[in-house]
Amino acid sequence: MTSSSQDLFQVCTAQEGDEASALELLQCVTQHLATADANQAGDYGTKSNIPSQRSLFLVLSAALAFFMQAGFAMICAGAVRKKNVRNTMMKNLLDACGAAIAFFVVGYAFAFGGSDPESGNKTFIGNANFFLMDEDDYAFFIFQYAFSAASATIVAGTLAERCQMAAYLCYSVMLTGWVYPVVAHSVWSANGFLSAASVDPLWGVGMVDFAGSGVVHVTGGVTALFATAILGPRRGRFHDDAGSLLKTPTEFPGHSQALQMLGTFILWFGWYGFNCGTALLYNQDDVDSIFSLAAVNTTLGAGMAGITALIANLFLLERTTGEAFFDLKYLMNGTLCGLVAITAGCGVLEPWAAVLTGFMAGFVYMFGSRGLVKMRLDDAVDAIPVHMMSGILGVLSVGFFASPRQLEKVYGHADHPGLIYTWRDGDSDATLLGVQCIGLLFIIGWVMVLMLPFFVWLDWRGWLRSDPLEEIVGLDTSYHGGLFLTTNDDESINTDALEELRRRRSDHARNRIGNNQSEVPTTTDSPESDDEYET
Repeated sequence: MTSSSQDLFQVCTAQEGDEASALELLQCVTQHLATADANQAGDYGTKSNIPSQRSLFLVLSAALAFFMQAGFAMICAGAVRKKNVRNTMMKNLLDACGAAIAFFVVGYAFAFGGSDPESGNKTFIGNANFFLMDEDDYAFFIFQYAFSAASATIVAGTLAERCQMAAYLCYSVMLTGWVYPVVAHSVWSANGFLSAASVDPLWGVGMVDFAGSGVVHVTGGVTALFATAILGPRRGRFHDDAGSLLKTPTEFPGHSQALQMLGTFILWFGWYGFNCGTALLYNQDDVDSIFSLAAVNTTLGAGMAGITALIANLFLLERTTGEAFFDLKYLMNGTLCGLVAITAGCGVLEPWAAVLTGFMAGFVYMFGSRGLVKMRLDDAVDAIPVHMMSGILGVLSVGFFASPRQLEKVYGHADHPGLIYTWRDGDSDATLLGVQCIGLLFIIGWVMVLMLPFFVWLDWRGWLRSDPLEEIVGLDTSYHGGLFLTTNDDESINTDALEELRRRRSDHARNRIGNNQSEVPTTTDSPESDDEYET
């Protein structure tokens, strides 16, 4: 036993008395240790003051949040047709790889570099810690990297089955290296103009986005919206081969709902690291209370949204078609909508408000998914209603339901709580709701100004959409070495298109070989060379 442990034991013995039980002494010691840890904690964005114990839990939370990448991959793989599974999973892994490099080089510096929580200065982006130079809190970096990667991978499913690989990697680096960091800096850095942790927050309250409904999910969801609008729908989804609009859109069911269900459970599991881990970054004495509340609200929001979406869709089908059935897709995606919606307020809402937020999220998914089809926007995994629409709901729900008691715990002030609480007190203070709206407008506008022209440019260059023949055959066959390994008895492949693609690739390869040989004077063209290639 160390001298400090002996001193603490003696303090508790004197405090509880000689006849105190072992349980009472243990509670006393735990209380003193928790108080000591809380007094050492720093503000959100203050990276040098996080104690070692919190760094450990922060890395563990980052691991949970990063494991969500596996969930995204499983959902995307299950939601696409069999001929595009490898391509979809590779894009998910590319998100993680590209985000790691981009966030290391510039993204982290733009988001949190040079933060000074004691200063009231507002900055547009960070200006230090490029390549993690002069940075010693690696736990904070890895936690924030997991968030940036999650924002990027949201788009993977939306663009599935028709997007080129090069374009996807370009967008991933652009989003995690520049677009997302500016949003994160504005909302989460102590020097951001929207930050609630600032010395002088906007309108005295700042934007409250506890774990990223707006910063992560609206950013990724709005990017997905612009990307699919420019990219266009999958072939045959809304138009026939002649280009005429179909009266009823064609459904492209995924090849494995089992993978989608596995992905949903993985995401729910990882969301506890996403939401609860954020509690470790705020300056408050009740970190265990906020941590636990975030877990409870995450669970309630997800559960309520899943049930609501399932039952609401069942009721709507019965009313519109007379034939109702339980649609598993609505249960899975409704649950994800609840997780996204509660992310912004999981640490500042009371549990009853989390249930209400989840209830609304279920309806947001049901009407949002149907609305996309009516607007002829093709989203293979419904990432737009799940992330963008539910993210917007989550940010606004804080403006209505943020508890003054929880705001005081997290931010140290509760002058402007949610609108519902001000009505209860006979007032109508909508300051927090107004700041939440400003934050949403900033996020949507920033993403639109950068990513919309970026996707238009990629499309103009011919780098965005896959070749029509490659799309018909499948991107696994076209991009991943499966062309000559695919057999004609595979029912998921259009055999005529496959033969045409083989012929085109053979002609292209023959021309390249011929050009290379003609450039080397010492090489003698052999009439048997073409015959050998064709054989």
